[in-house]
Amino acid sequence: MTREEAGKYRAKHPAGTVADPAIVAALNEETADGRLTCTAAHHVAQRLMVAPSQIGNTADLLEYRIVECQMGLFGYGPERAVVRPVEQVSEDLRDRLLRLAADGHISCASCWKVAATMGVEKAAVASTCDALGIKISHCQLEAF
Repeated sequence: MTREEAGKYRAKHPAGTVADPAIVAALNEETADGRLTCTAAHHVAQRLMVAPSQIGNTADLLEYRIVECQMGLFGYGPERAVVRPVEQVSEDLRDRLLRLAADGHISCASCWKVAATMGVEKAAVASTCDALGIKISHCQLEAF
């Protein structure tokens, strides 16, 4: 959700949705000023052995704003995104991304897998997607 929707994250979920107390406790330890970094959210998911989407949903219910996307797509102050298209695209990376992209879209999780497999930064994958006109969708934390 966008900055303009801050304070309305809970509205993404059906009335009466209840957060898991263990996730709430873990997020409370990681959150400062109602802001939860993408990195911290994923660490909590790993530590509690739950899907990142559960962390994102709980953050919504607590009205926590997810910031500093590891792909560089959102949560970086006035600039919002820090990802910029690369000037030169590696052929191997380009081929992998184009193979995985459906209708010009690729999931966040797929981008993470490509980054891990190729040993490159997640933000580099996002920058390559930007250069190729591929939109990253389906945030693992369900922020978008």
